Amino acid sequence: MSDPTSVPSVTEDRVLDGRVKLRQSAAGYRAGLDAALLAAACDAGQDDRVIEAGCGVGAALLAAATRRPGARFVGLERDPAAAALARENAALNDLAARVDIAEGDVAAGFRALGLPVFDAMMSNPPFFDDPRALRAPAPEKTGAWMADAGLAAWTAFALKAVREGGTITLVHRADRLADILTLLAPKAGSFRIRPVQPFADAPAKRVLVRAVKTGKAPLVLLPGLIMHDREGGKHSAQAEAILRGQAALEW
Repeated sequence: MSDPTSVPSVTEDRVLDGRVKLRQSAAGYRAGLDAALLAAACDAGQDDRVIEAGCGVGAALLAAATRRPGARFVGLERDPAAAALARENAALNDLAARVDIAEGDVAAGFRALGLPVFDAMMSNPPFFDDPRALRAPAPEKTGAWMADAGLAAWTAFALKAVREGGTITLVHRADRLADILTLLAPKAGSFRIRPVQPFADAPAKRVLVRAVKTGKAPLVLLPGLIMHDREGGKHSAQAEAILRGQAALEW
C-alpha cells in the first residue's frame, strides 16, 4: 500500500469516532453525513450478505461492516480510482476478509455482476438525475451527484439484488420520497421511513427508507432523527451517538 503522504491528492481521514480509517480524494466527492447515516441504518444479521451500490471509497460500506461484524459485504463502484481506494481502505481497516469490491455500473443491472442475490442492499443514490436541477459540480464529483440513468435504475438494481424477504435501505433527498416509494412499490413493501431533520422545527431534508422485497406490512412513518439542537451544539445527543457508532438507527 502506498504511503498517503506521498500522494497529495489523497487524504487519510477517520470516521465512526476514529474506528474506521478512510483514504479519499482531496478534490473529489468526500464522505459525509449521508454515508454515516446509511451505515447506521444497516441492520444486517449474523452471516447476512449485504451489497452497497455506489460504494465510492467505502465510507458507508466499511462503517457498516465495522458495526455489523457478523455480516459480509460487497461494494459496487463504477469509478476505477474510487474502487481501488475502497480496496485499500478495506485492507487498511483489516476488513478485506469480509468486504469485497466489485467494479461495475448500476445502470447495467444486477445480473451483469454474475453474483447470487443478497440478503440486504443499501445505497445512497446520486441525488440528481436532471443536469438542469443544479449547478454543475466539479468533474471529480459529477458521478456521485448525478445519476446518469436516473433514480429508476438504482431502484431496479435494488429489487434484483435482494432475495424475497430481503431488505433495501436507501438514504436520499426528502423531496424524492414519493418517487422512491412509487419505484419500489411494485415488488417491495413493508416500508419504514425515518425523516432526517436539521432541527426539530425544520422540515426534513433527508429521508431513510427501508423496504422488504415482497413485503406486505403497512407503511410505518417513524419519529424523525433531529440532527442539531437550536442551543448551538454541533449535533443532538441522539445524532452524536449514532455518528460515533454508539447507537444504531433502529427500524
